[in-house]
Amino acid sequence: MKKGIVLSMMIAMGWLLNSIVAQDVPTIHLDQTKGEFTIQALTLEEGTYIFDIENINVDHEVGFVIAPKGMTDEAHHIKAAYVKEMVKKGKVASSNKVKLTKGEYVYFCPLNPTAEYPLTVR
Repeated sequence: MKKGIVLSMMIAMGWLLNSIVAQDVPTIHLDQTKGEFTIQALTLEEGTYIFDIENINVDHEVGFVIAPKGMTDEAHHIKAAYVKEMVKKGKVASSNKVKLTKGEYVYFCPLNPTAEYPLTVR
């Protein structure tokens, strides 16, 4: 009985700690409509972010890619920025935590498809 209580408390503490840590990471929300993101340029400070991608009336799943400017082939994608699941119409999906250093990047959806939008990290 005591082991069960201790295990339950450890699980609850882990969940609480994870929630507190997740709140420290800024979330950037981006909407995708048919063929485009509604925010078409971003400037961020160097740091760690989570990206929430919302599918606004696109009849198929959408995704999200960040890559260094001029190097958009899959080998250079920042894999942590991929959404954890493809985003269905009317739904939102999040990336993992993405650490961005100073530089010039682009973001886009290869499934929608969209243009490559500038992402500047200062």
